[in-house]
Amino acid sequence: MPTPFRVACYLPRALIASALVLLALGTSPARAVAEDVKLTAEQARNLGIRVTHPVPSPTDKTLPYPAQIVIPTPQLWVVSAPVAGMVTNLAVGRGDRVTTGQPLLTLDSPSFVSLQREYLHALAQEVLAAQQLKRNADLFDGKAVPQRVLESSQAEARQASIVVAERRQMLHLSGLSDDAIARLTNEAAISATLTVNAPQAASVVEIAVSPGQRMEQSAPLVKLARLSPLWVEIAIPATNIGAIKIGAKVEIDGYPTPGRVILVSETTDAATQTILVRAEIPNNGELHSGQTAAARIGFISAGESAWEIPYSGLVRRGEQTSIFVAIEGGFRQVPVTLLAEDQDHVVVSGPITERNDVAVGGISALRGILLRLGQ
Repeated sequence: MPTPFRVACYLPRALIASALVLLALGTSPARAVAEDVKLTAEQARNLGIRVTHPVPSPTDKTLPYPAQIVIPTPQLWVVSAPVAGMVTNLAVGRGDRVTTGQPLLTLDSPSFVSLQREYLHALAQEVLAAQQLKRNADLFDGKAVPQRVLESSQAEARQASIVVAERRQMLHLSGLSDDAIARLTNEAAISATLTVNAPQAASVVEIAVSPGQRMEQSAPLVKLARLSPLWVEIAIPATNIGAIKIGAKVEIDGYPTPGRVILVSETTDAATQTILVRAEIPNNGELHSGQTAAARIGFISAGESAWEIPYSGLVRRGEQTSIFVAIEGGFRQVPVTLLAEDQDHVVVSGPITERNDVAVGGISALRGILLRLGQ
């Protein structure tokens, strides 16, 4: 069996210091309280224990997390080519704000000419079918034709009306308004030029074409977006996600208007071990899509205060977290809830105040003493 001296030589320095303190105090493990460490001020100094006061976390918010500003997907629209053709003119540029019905660009399109011709032809067929139906109805009344002839004329008239409705809808899809279709109906003036208009008020975020470019039907032309509100997407470490709830207040550093959490993802990014938190925030024009920012998230809690301390003061044991708080004649290990952390600081909630002294140095020595007391 090795001698006590040999055993002591293999112990970490923190445990040696712990043993010396216990001997100096004359305290046996059986009489010690499991979460309390009895120390005099001189012994604490000798063990290198440093303390600080916890700082109230501003309005109970997390430490700043990196965030990205993005456009909400329901507020994005892609204006595509209604017919195949060539872009002859662009009426807007990237970043422009447009109103509902404002021209975006013009196309020269043989397909558009065909749509108009087919519509006018369908109108003419509808007129002929209506006239034929009237004649056959008169003849049927005079018992000059059988009923089946009248029914055949009625079916042809209905079919002609259906074709007109179909051709009219095709013109609507190509971008023609009801007024433009009415003018085409009355004047039969076929045009090869089609103006593509904005479907609603928005901002131009991307232009996918240039003048002279030939486009197939449904090819993307212009991307529009409504830029208020915007989304703030924040990657939160999985260990901190428990403090963040739907509806929590979110503030962007340097931006006056707060937002609210609308999503806490149920999945974790395997590569970064973070969870996506999405907030919605009104935009007064100072926020821009693609911008990075620092975001603070408010806690939804049962009225507990939040405190910021240096990272070195946090004690972890599995998923449990605690701190050492100075008491008369030593220190007490106090369980706390970890709300946020970065490489320098943590935010916790628990039964402490700004008047408490929290150990931020010599933590290993305090833990070593507790390990000896718990034996």
